[in-house]
Amino acid sequence: MSNFIKTFGCRLNTFETEIIKSFIETNKIKNLSVVNTCAVTQEAEKKAVREIKKIKNKNKDTFLVVTGCAAQLRAKSFENMSEVDLVLGNQEKLISGNWSKINNFLKKNKKNFKSNLVSNIMKENTLPSNKLSPSKSNTRAFLGIQNGCDHRCTFCIIPYARGNSRSITKSEIKKQIETLVLNGIKEVVLTGVDITSWGLDFEKKERLGDLIYFILNSIPSLERLRISSIDSIEIDPRLMDLLCYETRLMPHLHLSLQSGDNMILKRMKRRHSREDTIKFCSLLKKIRPKMTFSADIIAGFPTENEEMFQNTISIIEQCKIDWIHVFPYSSRTGTPASKMPQVPKMEIDKRASILRKISNERLNKHLKNKIGSIQKVLVEGNAKGFTEDYSRVSFEEGPEIGEIINMKIEKKYNNELFGIPIN
Repeated sequence: MSNFIKTFGCRLNTFETEIIKSFIETNKIKNLSVVNTCAVTQEAEKKAVREIKKIKNKNKDTFLVVTGCAAQLRAKSFENMSEVDLVLGNQEKLISGNWSKINNFLKKNKKNFKSNLVSNIMKENTLPSNKLSPSKSNTRAFLGIQNGCDHRCTFCIIPYARGNSRSITKSEIKKQIETLVLNGIKEVVLTGVDITSWGLDFEKKERLGDLIYFILNSIPSLERLRISSIDSIEIDPRLMDLLCYETRLMPHLHLSLQSGDNMILKRMKRRHSREDTIKFCSLLKKIRPKMTFSADIIAGFPTENEEMFQNTISIIEQCKIDWIHVFPYSSRTGTPASKMPQVPKMEIDKRASILRKISNERLNKHLKNKIGSIQKVLVEGNAKGFTEDYSRVSFEEGPEIGEIINMKIEKKYNNELFGIPIN
């Protein structure tokens, strides 16, 4: 029987799913289903539960493994589901030996296996080291360089699902990127839970700027390097310099913004102010005009009134944010924010809808401004690719996958551009 893997949540989960796939392939495991869960909202957990039931309903004989953040936090509740055969913690899912054990168990055709392998992740101080061997058809790869978080935002449960911040060493990251490049990867996206904290857990503390400078200088064959979600207030001076002037570091940043109101940011226990974000975006845009921004924003955080919400709307324009990932606030049991005065759900949904409309308007404006321009596009499958600032482009079949080519942008439709290759 064939295998099935379902991934919920963030880019780090996507990267970790690729590691899990490599373990499954190496061990030649058959008839296995894996659900890699997310816990960022209550709804994310509910989706995972529905998926688990759906999988088992379609194939009652599959061996079903549940892992990820929701599994880490709610190990017992998932273990008690009749559909689930094994619960793996966030640390355990990255240990190859655990997948070998699963394979050995399945080969013996044992029945009624019921267990969980979930450690106390808050006591973990290292990360398993795993290498990916990507398919040559891939052109872009995510690379986890850090896991866990030392901050305690009042709305967030993820530090308790991921543990404290732990970093992969520079030498190990270099080896992994070199392997990716040898396999045809043109663009690497650095990801993690809080990547601006990379290196702070080392005995000789390092910063993300040190890592990126090292990567770009020691791997000249890497054509594109991209950073995933960041906390702008934690960007070190060397990284700021690289963002301004290094052309191989792509001109797009996804900001962990959450709100544009100072009181709400304080109640969230964020580390930046409204003014910090505006200053950062303005300076970067002035020095490197091609830089674009996307952002996470929470709609309807507890105590948010209309004036506070309007402050969030205004910062979108002031910072020229072109993509918004809107999160309607969802109370998480066990977080300080769940004990604060809540905004009515109807109002949360209304504000989320307004933010999505603004996001669509900003994205349409951004894409229309690209019409007539020449853009460097990394060609991926299905006649699609991405510009340096992460705009999606479609084109007629022809260019080879993996090429970085110049394209004349002819038009936009939906949330994409259409381009024609030029010499």
